[in-house]
Amino acid sequence: MVDGKPMEQAYQSALLSLLYQLADDDFILAYRGSEWLGLAPHIEEDVAFSSISQDTMGHAAMFYQLLSDLGEGDVDHLAHARSAKERKNAILLEMVNGPGHYLSKPRYDWAFAVVRNYFYVQAKKVRMESLKNSSYEPLANAALKVNMELYYHLLHWKTWFVQLMQAGDEARKKMEDAIKRVSADFDGVVSLGPLSKDIATFKLIESEDILKEKWKLFMQPVFDSVNLEMPDQFGIQSGDGRKGEHSKDLDDALIILSEVYQVDPAASW
Repeated sequence: MVDGKPMEQAYQSALLSLLYQLADDDFILAYRGSEWLGLAPHIEEDVAFSSISQDTMGHAAMFYQLLSDLGEGDVDHLAHARSAKERKNAILLEMVNGPGHYLSKPRYDWAFAVVRNYFYVQAKKVRMESLKNSSYEPLANAALKVNMELYYHLLHWKTWFVQLMQAGDEARKKMEDAIKRVSADFDGVVSLGPLSKDIATFKLIESEDILKEKWKLFMQPVFDSVNLEMPDQFGIQSGDGRKGEHSKDLDDALIILSEVYQVDPAASW
C-alpha cells in the first residue's frame, strides 16, 4: 500500500529493486568486515570494526524485513538462500580483503578496507538522508533508524582515511593505490540499477546523478585536506552487480555465509 492505495506494479518493481540493492550491499560488506576480526591493526580497531560490521548486518536485516513484508519470502531465506546471480550488491563490496583466508595466512590490505568502507559509508549516508523523504513510508522510517548509527561509522572511516593519507611514505602510497582500485568500480555502488529512472520518478529516492554529486560535495573537502585530487572518473570495470553480474569472490562468500542455514533451513536460529 502507498498512501492507502494498492501498490502499482511498476512502483512495486522499482521499490523491490531498490530494497534488494540496499540489503545486499550491507549484507556482503558486513561479512567482509567480519573477516577482519583478530586481524585489524590493533585491538581497539578489532572492537570498533566488529561493532560497525554488526550494525551493518543489522541494517541489512531491516531491509530484508521490508522485502519480506512485501511478500518476497522469509528474511533468512533472502539473506542466505539466494544464489549469487540473484544478488544486487555492487561488485566492489564483494571483493576479497586480500589474498589468503582469514583463518589461514591472510594477507589483507588495510588501505583497501579503509578506502572501500569510507567511500561506501559516505555514499550510504547520502542515501539514507534522501530516503528519509521516500514516498514509501516504511523505507523512510527504516532510513531514520539506520541514519542514527552512520555518524559514528562515517567518523571512524574518515579518521582512518585522513590519518593514513597524512602519514606519508608507504602508507600514503598504499592509500593512493587503494583509491585507484576502489574508484575503478565505485560507479557500481552509486548506481541504482536498471530501474534507476523509475526509482527516482516514483520518489523512492533521489536520482543517482544527484546522489553522486552530493557524495562528491562531501568528499571534496576531505581530499583537499590531504592534498590529493579527487578522481575525475569512476567506473564499473569488474561487472555490474545491480544486473546480477558477480565474481567468484561472492560465490565463495555465500558458501560460508549460508553454511549453517543450509544445515536446516526450517530451523529457527
